Amino acid sequence: MRLTSFTDYGLRALMRMAAAPEQMLSTAELAAELRISRHHLGKIMQVLARAGYVATRRGGGGGAMLARPAGEIRLGDLVRLLEHGQALVECFAEGGGDCVLTGDCRLKHRLRAAEEGFLRDLNRSTLAQIAAPARGFALAE
Repeated sequence: MRLTSFTDYGLRALMRMAAAPEQMLSTAELAAELRISRHHLGKIMQVLARAGYVATRRGGGGGAMLARPAGEIRLGDLVRLLEHGQALVECFAEGGGDCVLTGDCRLKHRLRAAEEGFLRDLNRSTLAQIAAPARGFALAE
């Protein structure tokens, strides 16, 4: 399974926020630190804020921070949220896509079970367990 960049960037941002849970981080500084688009990160933060994972504040001194303890945030739940609308295969998409095997496919059930197993396994871990080290967020060069 390949995650979208939306999910990848969302997880990176949350890992960084989990390293300093009481610190309000601006989207601009977070985007610069993670080397991702500020605009793209803004969209991700909106999704995470609507779902109650981050709290945001506008204006001077504003930014985003975790809305609840990292130990209560399950990774599978995050991936499910951030990957919402991204079908694993075409036939999982809303409307079923254009698959010529619909009705005769023996693979769909197994893929759905594998996807659920993947998310269930991720839910065994929390954001706290993958948080960036408290001493700083080391980026690979």
